[in-house]
Amino acid sequence: MASGTLGQSALAATTNTTVYTVPVAKIGTFNVSVCNRSSTQATIRLAVAASGTPTNAEYIEYDTVLEGNGVIERTGVVASATKNLVAFASTADVSVNVYGYED
Repeated sequence: MASGTLGQSALAATTNTTVYTVPVAKIGTFNVSVCNRSSTQATIRLAVAASGTPTNAEYIEYDTVLEGNGVIERTGVVASATKNLVAFASTADVSVNVYGYED
């Protein structure tokens, strides 16, 4: 059972990025921390998706405003095998960290 940091990424602007994929035959239980490294606002999107291109139904955050130097956390996210945590930001100054465990 893997535990601890499951994925990390410094996002490129306006690009969907798969930060973490739940391994085959596992269930992932995790928290997501999104950090704006800039002093200006950014908008972010997060999805638990079947692929790197989320459908409308898969978003858990959509165009949420992340204040300058701010943090947004989603806790207790549970995803089935092969699901992806996909992140998107309006700027390149956003980092995403996924931490938790796989069972």
